[in-house]
Amino acid sequence: MSVVDTAAGGLNREADEPGWEVDPDDDWGVAVIATVGRQLRLRREAVGMRVPEFAKAVGYGEDLVYKIEGGKRIPRQEYLDKADAVLGADGLIAAAWEDVKKVRYPKKVRDLAKMEEKAVEIGVYVCSSIPGLLQTPEHARALLESWLPAYSPEDLERRVAARMARQSIYERSPAPALAFVLEEATLHRKVGGTMVRRQQFERLLEVGRLPNVTLQVMPLDSTPHPGMSGRIELLKFEDGTAVGRSDGAFNGRPVSDLRELRILELRYGTIRAQALPPGESLALMERLLGET
Repeated sequence: MSVVDTAAGGLNREADEPGWEVDPDDDWGVAVIATVGRQLRLRREAVGMRVPEFAKAVGYGEDLVYKIEGGKRIPRQEYLDKADAVLGADGLIAAAWEDVKKVRYPKKVRDLAKMEEKAVEIGVYVCSSIPGLLQTPEHARALLESWLPAYSPEDLERRVAARMARQSIYERSPAPALAFVLEEATLHRKVGGTMVRRQQFERLLEVGRLPNVTLQVMPLDSTPHPGMSGRIELLKFEDGTAVGRSDGAFNGRPVSDLRELRILELRYGTIRAQALPPGESLALMERLLGET
């Protein structure tokens, strides 16, 4: 979220202040942010600065300072950098970002990202939207803005940033093998404006042409298939183990049992067999891009 200064005093509005609320169910995150907040408070007190004075010096509201020092808010990197400079911490406070960045996203997203980082093969079928690993920031934001109850502006940005952070998987070396199947209906859905849709099609084509990526589309006129009950995900690891999940099997919980994995692999394999081949899928997206 961009930092917006008010005309009076140059302090950021509360809605625009950097940082995110701490998930009380995330024990590790709570501990990390509480420790960082305590370090900030002790350093501020050690140099004899009161909260109002410090808040003005770093350019943020007093309420945010109290929340961060109280372990109720996750600071962003820019806040820690400014605090380090104002308090003359010689990099000690700025260095806390290495710990903060590990817990800045929701626990569920962190757990998924950890598995994706270790996987050598990833297979994904999504029936109702474009998979998160393929979304542009603008497309992801437009999708999340449609959810009810609505996310707060800062929580919305946090979730968009978390989704984009997972896409660092494309920078891995050696690159994992990635296979995606998405429904043609999701390509016709008008998510965002014209520019958002064009950028999303361009992103799909860019990723779909990568040598380690297979991107397929299930056509609108397909016959019924095993993925109609929801998402299917399969992650395989270098040691031969695997994890899978499906909305329509095993109550949606992650599974690693070989028998259960075989069921998901059978379903996913059938879906891929019924979908358009990669070349035809890319040609379809090129046509839709031209029509947008």
